[in-house]
Amino acid sequence: MDRITDTVKTLLIINVVFFIGSTFLGEEIKYFFYEYFVMYFPKHPYFKYWQIVTHMFMHGSPSHIFFNMFNLFMFGSILENHLGKQHFLFLYFSAGLGALGLHLLIDYINFLPTFESYIQNGISEQEAIKKMIINEQFPGGMLGASGAIAGLFAGFAVLFPNLPLQILFIPFPIKAKYLIGGYFLLDLFFAITGKSMFSGVNIAHWAHIGGAIVGFIIIWYWKKNSFNDKRWN
Repeated sequence: MDRITDTVKTLLIINVVFFIGSTFLGEEIKYFFYEYFVMYFPKHPYFKYWQIVTHMFMHGSPSHIFFNMFNLFMFGSILENHLGKQHFLFLYFSAGLGALGLHLLIDYINFLPTFESYIQNGISEQEAIKKMIINEQFPGGMLGASGAIAGLFAGFAVLFPNLPLQILFIPFPIKAKYLIGGYFLLDLFFAITGKSMFSGVNIAHWAHIGGAIVGFIIIWYWKKNSFNDKRWN
């Protein structure tokens, strides 16, 4: 395994700081973190433009942050060493934004029919939004680095498709292109069906797909155009 790189280390620290602030420093501070840094649907009263980035550093549970940071630790340094710092950061945040974009698109598609039905019944836009929030018909907040991590997964599979990977509970290594490809096929299945691999856990499968698509396109383009010859430092 490659030594942990400075950029990956910084991302890990920022995520942990956000998690500590939003979990262990009292209800008032927790409320502040969740109100200001989680990504809310743009029509939500809590929406702030900076949430487009800050939601990538928020996590809802110890298992949520553990698995995301574990995957960042496992794959991030290898990718940063191969791509360079600026390429890596571009990939990471672009995938996170791609994840957000697809997630918001699906949210909007689901939001629109109910919202329009309120409007057609003579209810004002503000009142319709209030009713939807009260009746739990409004899109929930989005948080986590999963979309950015999905972009790293996809990029890793493009760069190292035949590298064997070993994971828990499978006694033999599997090539990256098959393991990571299979993971995203499962994500797509759960996204389409609305089912979840873990009961009672709300997973943004469309965000994973969005991050993976962006990560795949970026690395495929760079690889095709031999980005290593014009490497960013």
